[in-house]
Amino acid sequence: MKASINIISILFLILSLQVLSAQNITKETTTTYYLIRHAEKDRTDKTNKDSHLTSEGKLRAKLWATYFKDKKLNVIYSTNYNRTKETAAPTANALNLKVQYYTPNNDMYSESFKQDTRGKTVLIVGHSNTTPHFTNLILEKDMFKNMADDDNSSLYIITIKEGKKQVLVKTVEYPIY
Repeated sequence: MKASINIISILFLILSLQVLSAQNITKETTTTYYLIRHAEKDRTDKTNKDSHLTSEGKLRAKLWATYFKDKKLNVIYSTNYNRTKETAAPTANALNLKVQYYTPNNDMYSESFKQDTRGKTVLIVGHSNTTPHFTNLILEKDMFKNMADDDNSSLYIITIKEGKKQVLVKTVEYPIY
């Protein structure tokens, strides 16, 4: 009798562990990507391909940090240009995150990037051409064209849950003094 109870208890424990394991395997996570273009850049030297932010751009970068402070970001990516790094820095500093760099190309949304960001909330700082392109790669659709050269306030938000992708594009304007 005692042996039967022990066997039943062990079988119940094994079955419970299998159910929990199956739930963890099938449990879907939510991944959220926030994609923005760098803030206003210095245009005084037309030959400078790696310009810094203007004072207005520095203010916008600080205001982006305010916007993202409650978004529970896990990681921040930026291209390795002064203007994108300077846009990402206030948010990274406020959230005590290190900015990671990506190369803007057709392989930016690689399998390793998908795995590294799965289930996370991610900020990606790019350019007028790379931000919509990256968005299109994530969505696996050619939905967005290059941003206007003066567009520093568009925010692309992509949510992936249970394999379904949703996108929202909004404008985040701040009063610039």
